[in-house]
Amino acid sequence: MKLLAFVGVLAILAAVGAGFFFFGGYYNIAAAELDLGIVKWALVSVRTAAIERHATDKPTIKLDDPAVIKAGARAYAELGCVNCHGAPGAQWAKFSEGLHPDPPDLAEVGKDLQPAELFWVIKNGINMTGMPSFGLIKTDDQKVWQVVAFVKKLPSVSPDDFKAWSAASP
Repeated sequence: MKLLAFVGVLAILAAVGAGFFFFGGYYNIAAAELDLGIVKWALVSVRTAAIERHATDKPTIKLDDPAVIKAGARAYAELGCVNCHGAPGAQWAKFSEGLHPDPPDLAEVGKDLQPAELFWVIKNGINMTGMPSFGLIKTDDQKVWQVVAFVKKLPSVSPDDFKAWSAASP
């Protein structure tokens, strides 16, 4: 019984200490500072679990259709995705280097994410990352799915193709 009481007291002291540390302003929220390991772990874990739970939409268009992929390249450029995530033959905007966490290279992470997960992130955004919600600016779902199709194809898109596709008129 004494051991349980001791563990309980330790848990309470840890919670009070963590509350004092975070809510007392001792945790540095500056984007120029790296997160503590446990904070980074918690944020990544919460983000991953939330995306997996909420990403349930099914594509409403054929994601492997070349016309959809080309339209997705145009939308990717028009929506400003290139600024933070780059594109074949295009440089990331300098300000994206100041975002924390760093915007992912979608040619890499797009391979691992399911289309529904990409759709959910693009449509809803992610708090505390700089990733905006394109749903809040009334981007229609078809355009979001087109971007998803492009991101899934991104690893094999050449700079010349991206330049042609993103400049093409619908």
